Amino acid sequence: MAEVLVYVDHVDGAVRKPTLELLTLARRIGEPVAVALGAGAAATAAVLAEHGAVRVLAAEAAEFADYLVVPKVDALQAAVEAVSPAAVLVPSSAEGKEIAARLAVRIGSGIITDAVDLEAGELGPVATQSAFAASFTTKSRVSKGTPVITVKPNSAPVEAAPAAGAVETLAVTFGAQATGTKVLSRTPRESTGRPELTEAAIVVSGGRGVNGAENFHLIEALADSLGAAVGASRAAVDAGWYPHSNQVGQTGKSVSPQLYIASGISGAIQHRAGMQTSKTIVAINKDAEAPIFDLVDYGIVGDLFQVVPQLTEEVNTRKG
Repeated sequence: MAEVLVYVDHVDGAVRKPTLELLTLARRIGEPVAVALGAGAAATAAVLAEHGAVRVLAAEAAEFADYLVVPKVDALQAAVEAVSPAAVLVPSSAEGKEIAARLAVRIGSGIITDAVDLEAGELGPVATQSAFAASFTTKSRVSKGTPVITVKPNSAPVEAAPAAGAVETLAVTFGAQATGTKVLSRTPRESTGRPELTEAAIVVSGGRGVNGAENFHLIEALADSLGAAVGASRAAVDAGWYPHSNQVGQTGKSVSPQLYIASGISGAIQHRAGMQTSKTIVAINKDAEAPIFDLVDYGIVGDLFQVVPQLTEEVNTRKG
């Protein structure tokens, strides 16, 4: 069976959930071979093996942390040349998509971004994508070279599938461009205790109807009761009510949680583009004609200032 390279997204050896989802997808089309780079790369092996990685190619050079994405592209190119994989899978983060694009150019291959599913095909892996703000679902494959595919978080379940996970050292030769842009400093993101927006199983978002930054505590309270991430519409972000890093939409982040709750959001196409692939969508809006109701699974026509606190109270009561 052909091998499939999976780029490992980790922080000092702690593997992030989208990588484990990629291993599930990789097993559908071949044998997963993980590529872990940077400090703690070898420490990822146990978790990766538990979820199906037959091998882990590790490289811990300082260049991966000291410079931007080019050293990682150099390493993935070396892995492709060493393995000759059936495909290369990368998480669909901002960095992941830049790495994938650069790699595809390097190896002369086609690229598919933001896939939401993956299956084996006679002529190579077939990727499912949501197009035109999720109005259409397409299936496509790369017709030239080794397919490079980025996959959106929450597109596949995390499944245990114990494998060998033998750690091998990946030999990497860095090119002249690898050290062109150096990272001079880093500022840790302040932790809110909530899950990462793009990886969360539940997202609660607020929009123009929240009517001010001082009212976003209602959205946060509901999110915390559900163990959810907090999102915001572009209108709320542009008004300065919530940070841009929490924006959901075409010009923000795309999310595909199991449950998406939209509070005070009208449902403009810009916002729909970022959340329409959610598995279950609930909307709370006092305007019964709001476009958001055209795509929801459950809709509540009512004042969010009354509905959201009641919902939060009910969730907390049921939790005991």
